[in-house]
Amino acid sequence: MHRETIPFLLVVIIMGNSLMTAALDPKPTEQANLPKRPVLQPKETVPVTGNYVLKDSAGTSCIKLSMGVEYIVIEKKKPSYFNLDPTTTKTTGRCAEKEAVLSLAFQGKGGYLNLTFEKEGNLTYVSKITANLAPGKGIKNYPGVIEHEKLFPTVAGRSLKCYSQTEFHLSENLRVKIVSLQFQAFKLTNGKFGKEVECRADFIKKIIPIIFGATVVGLLLIAVLSFLIIRDHHRQAGYDRI
Repeated sequence: MHRETIPFLLVVIIMGNSLMTAALDPKPTEQANLPKRPVLQPKETVPVTGNYVLKDSAGTSCIKLSMGVEYIVIEKKKPSYFNLDPTTTKTTGRCAEKEAVLSLAFQGKGGYLNLTFEKEGNLTYVSKITANLAPGKGIKNYPGVIEHEKLFPTVAGRSLKCYSQTEFHLSENLRVKIVSLQFQAFKLTNGKFGKEVECRADFIKKIIPIIFGATVVGLLLIAVLSFLIIRDHHRQAGYDRI
């Protein structure tokens, strides 16, 4: 072998090793640019409340919504959790006279939540909820839907507010929990919430203690009246013997 060939071969070997190392060990900037996907958590935490607004082609708000969202994935009867992050969520959708769809997409095509609002006369409500979650590497999706419903019915021009948590079973493996909800659809004045209306769940929470208290009072009154009637009956029997 010629002496001039040896240095040339050494240079080729060194360059080859460098290229192999670069291929096996990608740069940190390349890893950082990879799209992030939802990561399921073993424990449940309270989701952050986000504010979402959908506008029509004229720039007028047709849906204003505030809520926190938690995804619950069930695998082998074991739940895992993912909370929607408002800072990484994109709001899209469409507005029509009697139907509007609010779409929330997040984290590198890792999932979405669609809410369909309908207007029927002077009543507005949520008729359909569609969701999907693709956690981790996105190999497995967890889709779900409920439709043909009349959820959260509200008089047009007013906003519905709900402090109670509401959980929807969208499929065998996917549930969606909504917390701290307030929304108004189709008729917003200057893009602001109208007069608040209490949701049914909050109303039931308030009315149950009242009903329970009234029942207890009623039972006590019945017990007292029964005691008085029996006592008077015994007195009358004593007078008859005399």
